[in-house]
Amino acid sequence: MATVELKGVSKRWGKHTGVDKIDLKIADHEFMVFLGPSGCGKTTTMRMIAGLEDPTDGQILIGDRVVNKLEPKDRDIAMVFQNYGLYPNLSVYENIRFPLRVRKIDPPNQRSKVLKAASMVELGDLLERRPRELSGGQRQRVALARAIVRQPSVFLMDEPLSNLDAKLRISTRAQLKNLHHELKTTTIYVTHDQVEAMTLADRVVVMSKGEIQQLGTPSEIYDRPANIFVAGFIGSPAMNLLKGEISNGVFRCENVSIPDLESKISGPVTLGYRAEDADLSRVKKAEISGPAYSVELLGDVTMVTIRAGGGFVTVRAPKDFRANIGDAISIKIEAKNCHLFEHQTGQRIGAL
Repeated sequence: MATVELKGVSKRWGKHTGVDKIDLKIADHEFMVFLGPSGCGKTTTMRMIAGLEDPTDGQILIGDRVVNKLEPKDRDIAMVFQNYGLYPNLSVYENIRFPLRVRKIDPPNQRSKVLKAASMVELGDLLERRPRELSGGQRQRVALARAIVRQPSVFLMDEPLSNLDAKLRISTRAQLKNLHHELKTTTIYVTHDQVEAMTLADRVVVMSKGEIQQLGTPSEIYDRPANIFVAGFIGSPAMNLLKGEISNGVFRCENVSIPDLESKISGPVTLGYRAEDADLSRVKKAEISGPAYSVELLGDVTMVTIRAGGGFVTVRAPKDFRANIGDAISIKIEAKNCHLFEHQTGQRIGAL
């Protein structure tokens, strides 16, 4: 088991910067998720930790060793990829055993290690099959078992659930969470899927344009986003963001007037609120009002989107709520549930 530390790590290709001066320490046994949109630098960062890319600047430590010059095979890591990477001509058993053969582990010990790893991902009945005879979820479990059998210090997982359908993603996600609890191995997981990040991670690194936007627990980044990017990226639906001005403790923009905000703040700001932190109001002129743009029944709730503030905002309504497109809708939101961000920088106003 090991910690992983990045000290001033950057990656550049000519004038393009993929990762910019990242400082990060991942604790022993921690499940850390790198989250962000395509091109944000999350996979490049993982590839540098793995040794598949050389950092332009900075140091990478696994445990107490600087590993910048070490080959991937010498870093005591195991990777799980999006595309499985199985050998089609080998059985499930031989695919799992392959890393042990390469490392010349004593043959008498190989079978017990393979059977144990296969059991952990519920592959005991499939060991004689070939990859072509397996479903996508089963193939991913073979890839997981092949990583587990090595007993590495660090697992690196690059969007391992992306090729699975929605139902399989949910079940495999639960399996990953349980495996981490059993194995207690430091794990770094790359994804663009915020649901995976929020459900799996001990801490989340939210990245954009090669930089860390926020580092924290899932609840910290959801409840107190550091800036407009994090606020708009985390959550389904994303946080509602309204551009307007505060004067005498009242935030105003088109069809919006929210009182009782911080009276020391004045001038242009961006105000945010979560859909679940607001309620429909029977008062015609509540804090937010406007015509209904869409009404979507999601089963347990109804999502209502209205035009306001020069754009669209949403609110969660009871599942039995009904309205027609264009109907007047009023939304009540308390000041304590609002988030304020700097107009120019997009940074959160107030301590994190």
